[in-house]
Amino acid sequence: MLGVSRVPGVSRVLGVSRVLAVTVSALVAGTTLAGAAATAQPGVAAAQVGAPAPAPPVTWVQCDDEALSGVSPAQRHLFSCAKYPVPLDHDDPGKGTVELAMMRRAAAVPGQRIGSLFLNPGGPGGAGFSRPVTAPEKFDPAVLNRFDIIGFDPRGVDRSTRLRCFTSAEQADEVFGRMWAVPVTGAQIDSTMEAYRDQGALCRKNAGELLRRMSTKDVARDLDLMRQGVGDQQLNYVGFSYGTLLGATYVNLFPERSRAIVLDGNVDPALRTSDGVQYDRERARGFELALDAFLKRCAESADKCAFSPGDPRAKLDEMRERLRQGPVTMPDGSVITLDMFTAGIAGALYDPEDFRAIATDLQMLYQAVHPEQAAVVPPRPLTVLGGPTHGGRYDGLPPAEAETYTDDTYFGVNCTDKPMPRHPWKVPGIAAQWERESPTFGRYQAFSDLAGCSYWPPTNPDVHRGPWKHRAANPVLVLGNYYDPATQYEFSRRITDQLGNARLVSVDAFGHCILGDSSCADRITAAYLTDLEVPEPGQVCHPDKQPFD
Repeated sequence: MLGVSRVPGVSRVLGVSRVLAVTVSALVAGTTLAGAAATAQPGVAAAQVGAPAPAPPVTWVQCDDEALSGVSPAQRHLFSCAKYPVPLDHDDPGKGTVELAMMRRAAAVPGQRIGSLFLNPGGPGGAGFSRPVTAPEKFDPAVLNRFDIIGFDPRGVDRSTRLRCFTSAEQADEVFGRMWAVPVTGAQIDSTMEAYRDQGALCRKNAGELLRRMSTKDVARDLDLMRQGVGDQQLNYVGFSYGTLLGATYVNLFPERSRAIVLDGNVDPALRTSDGVQYDRERARGFELALDAFLKRCAESADKCAFSPGDPRAKLDEMRERLRQGPVTMPDGSVITLDMFTAGIAGALYDPEDFRAIATDLQMLYQAVHPEQAAVVPPRPLTVLGGPTHGGRYDGLPPAEAETYTDDTYFGVNCTDKPMPRHPWKVPGIAAQWERESPTFGRYQAFSDLAGCSYWPPTNPDVHRGPWKHRAANPVLVLGNYYDPATQYEFSRRITDQLGNARLVSVDAFGHCILGDSSCADRITAAYLTDLEVPEPGQVCHPDKQPFD
């Protein structure tokens, strides 16, 4: 998830604290970009175009020290890494290959090994390579004992062959520095749309053929080759957030090759791939629902929530409207903008662990706007509201689990999968309409995919848009939080209905995705993965910790 300073005159890319991080600093000026970086495959005859080729086995080697940072010496023997070639164009292998970075954490009890368990962290554009390192935080020992845990960076992402629109970090800074997350004035809107136009033009110029091969269908076909490469007859998979679309796509493309598919924090596949505008409009509503639940819980937790004196909803609405008029200067001299306010709240809604901090920041901001009132909390630097300004617009991860994101890949996937009109002149009007419906997040959401995709170069129309009612032998396990901001609970209900053979486990919890934060959901998932045990209908779990506890 991109974090960009929106203070006029400042062009800098911020590291994303506890949400997501952009890595444009890793861009190298003059580098040959992704399309040209595909490795040629000489000798592929024209008659072979579209013909399936046997997947080569994965060649595992020792991981580098950076990849295993944080892994204890006693555990390092379990890990290995690989670079795995897949066709750039699955229907025309003669166009060359791209490389996928993979990491494996071997099953702790080899004699009881079932197979491999592939993980995808979402995004789209999330770097999943190091998922095996953090797997103990997500899964019960029964899963770690019996599965090789496989993480990978999808095509276009981080250690895999990257999708790069920019030729240098400076070029990226210049473009992103002209974007506003919540543009309100005519000048801010013009600056933002012009920056998106320039980003699209640079992608058209620099990104190469990979730009046209970024659909979720492409990634699902990559996933099937990796499954074959590790020697598994059927896929075991856990997808988080956008990764639920990847899982739903795979099980419909390859139902007979699907063993156990777990989807946590779900998108609505049918809506997302048929009407991107309505999908994002409903995403904004999902954030509003989560915000309203947070404010109500704050009011009920007067002794634990610093923002509870008075009416939290009325106070937040007042500050939002105040910030629309211009920035607020804090007692320490720092400046808070509408962008920072909106992004800070959106990012905090991903993780209930941040609720205390965002409540304290909001109260401090309220005190700065009302200096005549007695201070409830002592002045200190803000810890959440001063963060990056694109947090929360993406189908991201729980903040503590965030990894590398690049905006190139995010739009590369979404502008391919999600039907969006190429009508940039309509974006301001749509943003105003969404803002009336979703006052805090409507405009914020409209100036993400709707704005960015309006200038995105043409992509490959070969996208899986259904059917979604899969024919796999085993049900898909669906996990959905009641107050998930990025993928609202209603989406989990819809994906369960669309998949047909699926079982929904509801979780009475805040935050985005739940595995690792609910022993109940973790146990159900472990039993499903190891023994294909399907929970009873109507199962409701709870988190291990409640907000403000």
